[in-house]
Amino acid sequence: MAVRELRYFGDPVLKTVCDPVTRFDKPTESLVTDLLETVEKPGRAGLAAPQIGISLRAFSYNVDGEIGYVLNPEIVELSEETHAIGEGCLSVPELWFPTVRAKRAVVRGVDLRNEPVVVEGKGVLAQCLQHETDHLDGMLYLDRLAKDEKREALREARGKDWFWNR
Repeated sequence: MAVRELRYFGDPVLKTVCDPVTRFDKPTESLVTDLLETVEKPGRAGLAAPQIGISLRAFSYNVDGEIGYVLNPEIVELSEETHAIGEGCLSVPELWFPTVRAKRAVVRGVDLRNEPVVVEGKGVLAQCLQHETDHLDGMLYLDRLAKDEKREALREARGKDWFWNR
């Protein structure tokens, strides 16, 4: 399999609600392998399928040595306690803004055998679970920013070489 090319802010696939994974076959196994290999690069904590151009509910994560994937993830629990934590995104490189996230998150989904999977995270892993699930719902972290910060982020993004509509 392969480390896949990333899609960047402005690409419509990043704003599309993803379809559930319904086939647990070789192509789905290849997608999971690609997600895992692509997230292994240094500085990467998570990667959702739309970030590599695939509109399916799947993501991988790599946080503090904990590496895995979830198909058809749904957030089933968020702590009431939140914090503003610095957040970036592989699809919005070079930008970093404080984003309000729950300090603890639980995601439920399935694996390649369509067997139940539950991932619970605190801190950065909780942030990652929320961030990647947002991708599958057609949201970028920029959508969660306060109005003024979002305006600043959008202005900065439009000036970058990677911006999709250039």
